[in-house]
Amino acid sequence: MVNFAHAAVGTFLAFAFYEFRETGDLVLPWPGIAHRVQLLPRPTVATALVLFVIYGALLGLLLQQLVFRRLRRAPALARVVASVGLFLYFWAVIGLEWPVTPNVRPVLPRDNLEVLGRLVGVDRLILGAMVVVLAGVLWLVGRHTRFGLATTAAAENQKGAVLAGLDPDRLAALNWMLATSLAGLAMIFSAQIVALDALNNSLLIVPALAAALVGGFRSYPVVAATGLAIGMAQSELLNLQAEVDWLPRIGLQQGLPFLVLVAAVVWRGDRLPTRGALREGRYPAAPAPRGVAVVTLVLGGAAVASMVLGGADWRAALITSSVMAMFALSVVVLTGFVGQISLASYAFAGVAAYAMVRLSDAGLPFPLGPLVAVAITCGLGVLVGLPAVKVRGLNLAIVTLGAAVAIQELLFKWEWFVGRTGATDVPEPSLGPWNLTIRAAGAEYPRVAFGLLCLVVLGLCALAVANLRRGRTGLQWLAVRANEQAAAAAGIDVRWAKLGAFTVSAGLAGAAGCLLAYQRLTISADSFAVFNSLSLLAITYLAGIAALSGGLTAGALAPVGVLAVAMGQEVGRPSPYQFVVSGMLLVVMAVLYPDGITGGVRALWHRVAGGLSARRPTVRPS
Repeated sequence: MVNFAHAAVGTFLAFAFYEFRETGDLVLPWPGIAHRVQLLPRPTVATALVLFVIYGALLGLLLQQLVFRRLRRAPALARVVASVGLFLYFWAVIGLEWPVTPNVRPVLPRDNLEVLGRLVGVDRLILGAMVVVLAGVLWLVGRHTRFGLATTAAAENQKGAVLAGLDPDRLAALNWMLATSLAGLAMIFSAQIVALDALNNSLLIVPALAAALVGGFRSYPVVAATGLAIGMAQSELLNLQAEVDWLPRIGLQQGLPFLVLVAAVVWRGDRLPTRGALREGRYPAAPAPRGVAVVTLVLGGAAVASMVLGGADWRAALITSSVMAMFALSVVVLTGFVGQISLASYAFAGVAAYAMVRLSDAGLPFPLGPLVAVAITCGLGVLVGLPAVKVRGLNLAIVTLGAAVAIQELLFKWEWFVGRTGATDVPEPSLGPWNLTIRAAGAEYPRVAFGLLCLVVLGLCALAVANLRRGRTGLQWLAVRANEQAAAAAGIDVRWAKLGAFTVSAGLAGAAGCLLAYQRLTISADSFAVFNSLSLLAITYLAGIAALSGGLTAGALAPVGVLAVAMGQEVGRPSPYQFVVSGMLLVVMAVLYPDGITGGVRALWHRVAGGLSARRPTVRPS
């Protein structure tokens, strides 16, 4: 089980630990209700650490029993989505509970020692020693205790473990308790070295997964050595940037784990399920679109009428929903139709947006600038999709998450690509005599012309996705999703099917990124942060990740989108609880109903239609 929320849970425990040291309150991970328990007026360091080892173990047990135990037989997509939901949930809880970071009083000594002519913090040496000792202890436990051997046996072959009298659920619960406590301790001890930050600390899962992949998720010494090596290499890169003038001032240290991830994945590949593995559950249903022409006319006509006749809030909501629907369609194509889990949609969008700005500055007019930018993004999609030729499932999700972080830190912080100020002005689109910009004065903002442009682009993209799904390409994609070996035996080129899906998905995300840039008028690296890609996967899964209607519904569900405005929410003021609620809903949907909202509507419609047809009297021939 790969939990993308592992570092987020550890970050929550670190925030709660330092809050407990200051106030004696134990903060529970649910906002809005009684969630603080006064335990001790003045806790000591030792008391707080012992308490939070127990707290982390109980929290890990709770997550395993309520969420991941129920997903043991679910496909990799459901497990990734559930962990992304937990990521969003804990990130949002931290933001609600601690708008200001609590005081981080040192847990480890802050003295310095001179080592090889350099001053080194004692806390760093102690932390490194703790890692080495812990890796040795875990290695001994894994190799020479009944618990460790049983855990390895259950991980290798669950059916065989059951036949041998082992309880995989009990072993999983114990390992979750241990892992969550360790995650909390890691964040607690490192908080005095790396500042506590809800998002940045939660994204430490990327280098952690890089080290774990190199060790094959089984060798504690190799994982520990790789983690220490990555950390030292990142520090040295930071020193080189300060000392060498020609090195660009970009996040080289954050890009390093991505290179390690790709190397490890390509080297090790993705192990196929063995005969002893439990059979995975089904993927969400991917129905073929029906009545495309009629639905397009009805929905398109209603959207155009609302855009022309509605007020400023409605126009803004329709524009936001249109852009989000295009993002969601990129997820539907790649993840819903082909089963390739990508967490880099907004990274593709950012590349297209910045490339469009640079092409426009070079004199390429609208719409050639956005079209060339989308083509560039399609090429990047092929490059990122190359690891998908060899891997799939969780490993591919890890690679694309690492790619998203690398693009954000390397490309979106490169002055040549994004400009010197960090905020890039977007040129206003125009086509001949028509001004298509969103900019307007007073109640005319946002302009109807830009809203119509978004609706037209969305309509064309939706029609293209519908035709792909109904055609030969869509059938091949679904065959690859169901069983790659069977698809190859049937004559389908699995490699090109995957790369084709990555290309189409990147193109859709690139088109959405260009429209998002035109909508915001000014873009920055934060406009396309990794967190946005996680949120996109969440909202698309909620709506229905394997259906065209799910992509359109995801657009309607977007923050400050059509549904939010219809319910009275003010544009530009999303609810502070939206990510808490959406994260929890995402977990519930992954566990209980993977077909999403649109799948539920389809099932209800078929049930009602079947009931009506059953009640019709049958006419018997005389």
